[in-house]
Amino acid sequence: MTEKRIKDADVYVIIEELEKLYPGAKAELNYTTPFELLIATILSAQCTDIRVNLVTAELYKEHNTPDKIVELGNQGLINYIRSCGLYKSKAKNIIETSKIIMRDFEGEVPEKLDELVSLPGVGRKTANVVMSNAFGTPAIAVDTHVQRVSNRIGLANSKDVLKTEKQLMDILPREKWTLTHHMLIHHGRRVCKARKPECDICTIAKLCSFFNTKE
Repeated sequence: MTEKRIKDADVYVIIEELEKLYPGAKAELNYTTPFELLIATILSAQCTDIRVNLVTAELYKEHNTPDKIVELGNQGLINYIRSCGLYKSKAKNIIETSKIIMRDFEGEVPEKLDELVSLPGVGRKTANVVMSNAFGTPAIAVDTHVQRVSNRIGLANSKDVLKTEKQLMDILPREKWTLTHHMLIHHGRRVCKARKPECDICTIAKLCSFFNTKE
């Protein structure tokens, strides 16, 4: 965590460099519909995208709509998602969310933030993922990677994820919110790792508050 934010002029340089590193960065969860993305994102809590993709590859063969999930039932769903971790609470939330989508939203995933976060198992981060990726609404979903990397670089300086989200929204061009979210995740997984950031190979190190403080 850094207490220093970078200069506004350097933000554009960092975005340009990240775009060179991760051209066309996008979500690494596999999905074809908003509902599939919603369920995959719920499953991704404390679970890797790789594991979620393996699980949903089987689940979505026959159960990729709210009605099919409800028909599957709690135990039936657990049998598919057991390897994801926290599977009991996730199964309960997914079943209830599917029922609400059918009952209140005519079987379609809602597009608005307040409606999404009203669904069981859907917090602000998950809602932002769905809005930005499924519906094209500019948003910044602050997961552990975005929180860590944005604060290390100096794009944000808060331990609170909501404050980090608002700081990023203030400092980043709106049209770059979604892309930057994905690029920060990619950078966190590949270079700016949690335990040992690979600053020696990082091409934005000279603009990074963490690197400059360390130096």
